[in-house]
Amino acid sequence: MTVLDELRAQYAGTRVLVTGHTGFKGAWLVTWLLNLGARVSGYALEPPTDPSLFDQLGLSSEMTDQRGDIREFKTFNAFLEEANPEIVFHLAAQSLVRDSYERPLETVEANTLGTAHVLDAVRQLGRPTVVIVVTSDKCYANREWLYGYREDDPMGGYDVYSASKGAAELLVDSWRMSFFHPDRLSEHGVRLASVRAGNVIGGGDWAKDRIVPDCVRALAAGHSIPVRNPSAVRPWQHVLEPLYGYMKLGAILLDSARPLPERSKYCSPFNFGPLLASHQPVRSLVDRLIERWGAGSWEDLSDPSAVHEAQLLQLSIEKTFHMLDWHPCWDFSETVRQTADWYRAVTGEGASAMEVTMGQISAYEDGLSSRGH
Repeated sequence: MTVLDELRAQYAGTRVLVTGHTGFKGAWLVTWLLNLGARVSGYALEPPTDPSLFDQLGLSSEMTDQRGDIREFKTFNAFLEEANPEIVFHLAAQSLVRDSYERPLETVEANTLGTAHVLDAVRQLGRPTVVIVVTSDKCYANREWLYGYREDDPMGGYDVYSASKGAAELLVDSWRMSFFHPDRLSEHGVRLASVRAGNVIGGGDWAKDRIVPDCVRALAAGHSIPVRNPSAVRPWQHVLEPLYGYMKLGAILLDSARPLPERSKYCSPFNFGPLLASHQPVRSLVDRLIERWGAGSWEDLSDPSAVHEAQLLQLSIEKTFHMLDWHPCWDFSETVRQTADWYRAVTGEGASAMEVTMGQISAYEDGLSSRGH
């Protein structure tokens, strides 16, 4: 049985709750889960952008789509009780570093208190549940050194966004030790893990102040692309890479054929990042996008007085490789190609967003199968 067969076996008919399902990563995750046969419920605010991938894919009619604020505990608690999920993927968050400078309290409330609300709602639910909390590679106390951060490195954060993600990880560990201890799975049944991913790109991201949407908007309008931090090195990966890892981890934790003591080993944090060759400066990403688009230019708008953004951040994926047998499928060139092709097809050629998205999911699955997964 291939890994994809195992995913289908675990998710087909499974009740899955995704918080933040109206966002970019959430919409990709919901689409893939539905294709695997999962029964998906979602809890989130209205789509954060216009256009939004969630609306472009027409997902509202394919799932239980509940709008609500994760900071409103009673409302979320009631929805969780009704949805009665077997697995929760918690993605709801304020997801932009630059926005955390403008809305610091909202960022802390959404990313930290919101995570605590999800964890305590599961505790009050009192039923066996898998919980995958999605944070960020920016949860680490970033010293901008050359080697990748491991899962047990200190949490931290220069900016409020990073600090809020580090705090969320500390809360996850606290709830795990206090209420969902891996050594007592037979008592509470809650299998809690967290996941940290590098910079994800892919079709359908329309957020402001993100380099790929900025590029697409400029290219579509025939304008030069404004690049504010061309020398910053980022660990670029296609959005499908970490999502596959999240679902694979979830499938292991769901698998009733595995003894609970075996599954307890996976109740911990995991990094998902690209190989070193995909750690590239922003200018390289922009150049590749322009090349694939077929036209365009960019200009350096670096501002020494701009808010702080890290120049270098790398993740170690050794634990994920050895425990989950997960490693990247698409290299930097393929990641950029798939991303550019999605936008060109949907925005320039009028193709169906769902057809293009499903085509790329199928292509990714083919890549997994060809390497023996």
